[in-house]
Amino acid sequence: MVILILNSGSSSVKYQLWDTKSTGMLAKGLVSRIGIDNPKLEHRAGDKKYDYCPDGKIDHNDAVKLALDALVDSEHGIIENIEQIDAVGHRVVHGGEKFAESALITDDVIDAVKECIPLAPLHNPPNLMGIEACQKLMPNIPQVAVFDTAFHQTMEPYAFIYALPYDLYKTQKIRRYGFHGTSHYYVAHRAAEFLGKPIEKLKIITAHLGNGASMTAVKNGKSVDTSMGFTPLEGLVMGTRTGDMDPAIVMFVMEHMNMTPADANNFFNKKSGILGISGKSNDIRDVIEASESGDMQAKLALDVYTYRIRKYIGAYAAAMGGLDTLVFTAGAGENSPFIRRKIIRNLEFLGIKIDEQKNESAIGITMDISTDDASVRTLVVPTNEELVIANETEQIVSEI
Repeated sequence: MVILILNSGSSSVKYQLWDTKSTGMLAKGLVSRIGIDNPKLEHRAGDKKYDYCPDGKIDHNDAVKLALDALVDSEHGIIENIEQIDAVGHRVVHGGEKFAESALITDDVIDAVKECIPLAPLHNPPNLMGIEACQKLMPNIPQVAVFDTAFHQTMEPYAFIYALPYDLYKTQKIRRYGFHGTSHYYVAHRAAEFLGKPIEKLKIITAHLGNGASMTAVKNGKSVDTSMGFTPLEGLVMGTRTGDMDPAIVMFVMEHMNMTPADANNFFNKKSGILGISGKSNDIRDVIEASESGDMQAKLALDVYTYRIRKYIGAYAAAMGGLDTLVFTAGAGENSPFIRRKIIRNLEFLGIKIDEQKNESAIGITMDISTDDASVRTLVVPTNEELVIANETEQIVSEI
């Protein structure tokens, strides 16, 4: 089945074309600077590369059309016509409590995604724009929504309820939702497959350590807890997000820095985290380099970052009543032996031990980096959210 995968953001549309029956990914691209000057298309299909800068400003409909035109172009395309696309799979950030799994897009599904806009005001609207653009440009091709929040809908109420008046949950749906669900789902299942063990019998902690970072406790194949909460701000220290902190800090900072709610939201989401502590960068590679050059703020940022992750490992092992496998994924998780080494320090009591030579060799590949005598297997597993979206889309469309 040939499937177009779309990830529509506020100012960009990422896309991939997959053939799930044979060759895997056929093409990928990015349309950036939507709604502002100097938009750009970057398209790659095998060894073919095509960049294009259209005149004027473009909207999401224009962006999707640019992507489709590139895919069917006689020179740098990969298919002959749009009719060769069997389905479209959309990444949708927030599905609230209505979606514990992916869904064929209907009017009712679109209405439900719209109802979740207050829960994800920066993400769901552009996700919907991508869906609407495809409905206009590809009206006869089925579309599927794959939700970031769906995997975490298996959490028990004691894991997702906040200690607020219960009416706020009933009326405003304030609760822990969790995000990065497709990534956590993929790497947990891939880890079980790699180890040759049924996921239904494993206790796994997955650590998705990108610019946005989160961790999930996966017990018997189900998410039982996750670090991101009502929004992606909660949990781990991230590139520019605070992660866990005393909520009174928000009010204190707003008062003493004369901030509006919008100012505060921007401050805690985009100017804090590793960037805020280090004063240098939100890119972990830059901060590691600065730390190795003697920058004490950079060193502190790395200490805070890895300490928070270490605490969550201990907490999730306790929550699951044990631990079989720890999985590192995403940018730093897949590519930074330094960060992995720093995180697992002093966790030998849990049975986590890594082989330094294996750790140094595991860059962007699936690999067991544990010592032979470790009782917990520590894996590096590159994430593949697009493959999850392709597989989910294929399964749903095949049942129509």
